[in-house]
Amino acid sequence: MPTSIIITSEFSGSVVAKGATDDLSAQLLRHAGFKQIDDWHGRRHRLPTTTPLAEQVAIASHAAEMLRAARYDVTLPPSLDTARMSPPVHALGPYAAGAELLSITDQIRAADDGASLQRTVDHLLHPEHGALERVREALEAAGEQVNDLDDDAYALADRFGFASEFISSAQSELVDSEAELRRVGAASTSYSAARTVRDHRDAALATSPAANQAKVSSASSAPAPCSVTSHPPRASTPRR
Repeated sequence: MPTSIIITSEFSGSVVAKGATDDLSAQLLRHAGFKQIDDWHGRRHRLPTTTPLAEQVAIASHAAEMLRAARYDVTLPPSLDTARMSPPVHALGPYAAGAELLSITDQIRAADDGASLQRTVDHLLHPEHGALERVREALEAAGEQVNDLDDDAYALADRFGFASEFISSAQSELVDSEAELRRVGAASTSYSAARTVRDHRDAALATSPAANQAKVSSASSAPAPCSVTSHPPRASTPRR
């Protein structure tokens, strides 16, 4: 029975191949460009999340071709198959970059913990490949191109330069935020757990209403304490 290998694209953007448990299939995947990972989850092969989409498709398609030629049963989605995929239709028409940023925004809103939030925000803040750095470079290049095309349009070129510097300021403001993002939500979870324990402890130590009522009834039925009234000494009447 042929080994079944599944190549899929994960939510993080990485392409993963699962099921290559023998040496031949693993060698073919590595030859195609996949990185082999062996841990407690088992053996699997992955492409880095920074791999461009076109390269992901090319590598996955090439790997599937080699594996099928070696008589492996391969499952490959159309989005990773050059033979079946159609040109992507972006929701914003020609504004493909804006559509990608919309996708990142949706992933940010869907993050369920600090670690997944940090991984998604990294697509914006990565110092070399993040969206902010690409926007900064594009604005800087636009200003330089304005100067090259028209020496008299220096004011417009300066505006693009200022905009590029604003992006740099935003990058500086958020530098080294990865660790803080990963801790987001951890403190509130610990606080909630501690508060629950404290509430349970207080409830266990609290006196029941029945016990309080019993104390009140006992106090009202007890005899009142005797009070001794002291009288002042009576003055003696002198004899005649």
